[in-house]
Amino acid sequence: MLLQALAFYLFSAVLIASAVMVVAARNPVHSVLFLILAFFNAAGLLVLLGAEFIAMLLVVVYVGAVAVLFLFVVMMLDVDFAELKRGSLQYLPFGGLIGLILVAELLMAGSVWVIKPLASGAVANATPQGITNTEALGRILYTDYVYYFQIAGLVLLVAMIGAIVLTLRARPGVRRQVISVQNARTAAMAVDMHDIKPGEGA
Repeated sequence: MLLQALAFYLFSAVLIASAVMVVAARNPVHSVLFLILAFFNAAGLLVLLGAEFIAMLLVVVYVGAVAVLFLFVVMMLDVDFAELKRGSLQYLPFGGLIGLILVAELLMAGSVWVIKPLASGAVANATPQGITNTEALGRILYTDYVYYFQIAGLVLLVAMIGAIVLTLRARPGVRRQVISVQNARTAAMAVDMHDIKPGEGA
């Protein structure tokens, strides 16, 4: 029990410190590296809670794909971050106001939060007896909350389609392929014959 408590405080402290450094680091590459460190420590906390499958997904999906993609995008794009931060001070009062509202909401929610008597037993036995963590997660997602899960998938699909529609616009000078014209091409349309005389260039 003492070892689990020490691991919890260690993972939590490193997670909070790395999360602060994600925002406070001046170099965006360092911010992404601190984000990866935060994901690893969050996965460690999930392992302590008995959610090994979610911890593995966090490492594989977020660290292996999303954070690495962020790192490549930041390193490959030559973005002038000094130019982007030049006018950021004018938004500081509005951002501070939003931050104070969020802190007040968290304090209000935490002041009325009560731990149920059965919560400690639920944390100690995260999965029912006789089934694995993955099977328990599948039962929750695809049996108890299947409609909410499908609605979340539809929301993500609509968001993806909306992002494509907003960014895909007709630009002058960009040649696009028309499938109907491409399929209706004949040999006369595709080949242009010229009778070049001897000694003349093409």
